[in-house]
Amino acid sequence: MAKNFPKLPKEDLEKIIQTDDGTELLVTYAEKIGEALADRDAPLSTSQIRAIFGEVRRIEGDWQVDKVRANRSLILLKPKMAYRAKKEEKKYNKSVGNLTEVLRDSIDLVNANDKNFTRFVDFFEAILAYHKAHGGN
Repeated sequence: MAKNFPKLPKEDLEKIIQTDDGTELLVTYAEKIGEALADRDAPLSTSQIRAIFGEVRRIEGDWQVDKVRANRSLILLKPKMAYRAKKEEKKYNKSVGNLTEVLRDSIDLVNANDKNFTRFVDFFEAILAYHKAHGGN
């Protein structure tokens, strides 16, 4: 991870994704991550984040109809993000890779659980909001 990118301990991520009492941690880390992604030294555009977030929103819609298929799509998002991270590595100084790492670890904690998936979406949405709030373009 980049120097300014926050380290998210596994136990904190587990609390954010897998428990109802991780909301304050979610907000704290989402702000740190969003700010790091908007950093002038390694800026990541909102469109880059939204490309991934759009896919998550599509999966969210599918989740209500066919959870098994949606969970499969969520898991298959990991290689898509890895490809995008490598493709954008030079342009964005590993910012996409940093975000991908956090999202990949978060996806691993969803475990086809409805509440965990909702918390994952909330976390990603908060990261996107804080990225924009901290000057991400």
